[in-house]
Amino acid sequence: MSLAGVAVVAIGRNEGERLRACLTSVVHSAQIVVYVDSGSTDDSVAMARQMGVEVVVLPKDVVFTAALARNAGWRRALELAPEIEFVQFVDGDCAVDPAWLATARGYLVEHADVVAVCGRRRERFPERSIYNLLCDLEWAATPGESKACGGDVMMRAAGLQAVNGYNPRLIAGEEPELCLRLRGKGWRVWRLDAEMTLHDAAMTRISQWWKRSMRAGYTFAEGVHMHGAPPERHRVLESRRAWVWGLVIPLVALLGAWLIHPGALALLLVYPLQMLRLFRGFRGPFKERAARAVFMVLGKFAEACGQLKFVALRLSGGTARLIEYK
Repeated sequence: MSLAGVAVVAIGRNEGERLRACLTSVVHSAQIVVYVDSGSTDDSVAMARQMGVEVVVLPKDVVFTAALARNAGWRRALELAPEIEFVQFVDGDCAVDPAWLATARGYLVEHADVVAVCGRRRERFPERSIYNLLCDLEWAATPGESKACGGDVMMRAAGLQAVNGYNPRLIAGEEPELCLRLRGKGWRVWRLDAEMTLHDAAMTRISQWWKRSMRAGYTFAEGVHMHGAPPERHRVLESRRAWVWGLVIPLVALLGAWLIHPGALALLLVYPLQMLRLFRGFRGPFKERAARAVFMVLGKFAEACGQLKFVALRLSGGTARLIEYK
């Protein structure tokens, strides 16, 4: 049975059967479902229409971003049904848990000061690669009040309208930036201890993981540029860590070895020591602890590359485009 007052906005590009699973999970559960397509060359658009879903196709001459697609989706939903109170956003590579929409709607109805609510996003196939496993571990955030949400979230339509939705020019990190502006209006963001979505990262190569980590670094740099001033200091800590671990320490070690003494390379021992420190601090099975520790440290190099990319684009005046890992 469909939930009155709830719209679902799914976004995607060439998601294939993942999109079918996504739309199947919500098509009979919400008052209205909108799919926004960002230049797919497969049969995504035809598939969505055959399933009775409202489809918005973004123009080919725009710079595709998830933020742009989500804005197009929620605005179309309100055009078709102005009475919509809540909008569930979901990425096209995710399927929504059968109980989630009612759970999220119920929480928002009971808590008028909460503007956005999310739950547990899980990786569908964590056993297929270490990179999928890392995604699943990343999704395991602590329930309770939060500063931000991810791409899968239910939001109040009134909140979206009040801040004019997502920033469409952001190539990633648009959700924390939106939450920052919503919190600035006095609303709260909440994470529930409830199943929300199954995600299919489909990452099997280290190059995919590298691009995803690089994208994170880019968003850290952009976040600092936009909202890094006190009191929010948005992404300052994450950005600083990426610069120090991914660039400063290697440069100091290499320059020291070249200009002063080869023994300066011993500074690089700080990396395995950091991995060991993180490993000892994590909980869970050995494999999970080891994977998190190793890739968290290695990821700083990719994040530093992402930050350098942001700086280069700022200096050159170039146009930011999606950093896609699949």
